[in-house]
Amino acid sequence: MNSQAAWFITGTDTEIGKTFVACALLHALRQQGLTAIAMKPVAAGCDAQGRNDDVERLLAASSFHPARELVNPYALRAAIAPHIAAREEGQAIDIQRIGACFAKLRTMADAIVVEGVGGFCVPLDESTDTTDLAAVLGLPLILVVGMRLGCINHALLTAQAINARGLTLAGWVANRIDPAMSRFDENLTTLRNRLDAPLIGVVEHAVTSLDAARRLQLPVQAASPAWAGPPAGQR
Repeated sequence: MNSQAAWFITGTDTEIGKTFVACALLHALRQQGLTAIAMKPVAAGCDAQGRNDDVERLLAASSFHPARELVNPYALRAAIAPHIAAREEGQAIDIQRIGACFAKLRTMADAIVVEGVGGFCVPLDESTDTTDLAAVLGLPLILVVGMRLGCINHALLTAQAINARGLTLAGWVANRIDPAMSRFDENLTTLRNRLDAPLIGVVEHAVTSLDAARRLQLPVQAASPAWAGPPAGQR
């Protein structure tokens, strides 16, 4: 089976709800009768058993559990920037290895959701970052905007970075991480006017991922079912 839909989930920052939205997207896909699985290529912050909370939540929201080493090739112990955590553990994050894991996962389900780490430009080592990973996978992106003071600047800069890499911003989600945010509606309107991508959902504060799934409209743009690797020049 070749998966028919795939997206890369990125965010305006860390701790703005990427995993929550990724889980909601998995639920939305499953509600449409599709098998949907997740991938978290790099996770920083693991317990004594090498388990990461975000990975566990993604697995719980998936249709089934593929091999953990495919879902999360790099599980780093310290909850810090991944390039620092990897260096302290003597690891090297290989985005080509991640691409190979993704290719295997892609054959297993109708849809796959890949969640990045931190914001869009987080370093993975001294010379590569998550923009390089997104480019190697070549997937359309969904941007999670943490709705709080400063989100407009963060969202527009992230969108510019996505465009600069020649990647497609398929849609964005407004996640109300600050329920007391002043002028929420005005900020939302500004983002809708300035981001060249559809708003696929507004996630209210303190709802479940199942509730959030009902508020999401799946993006029209998804990776081709005949995906043959990253865009030319990124291989």
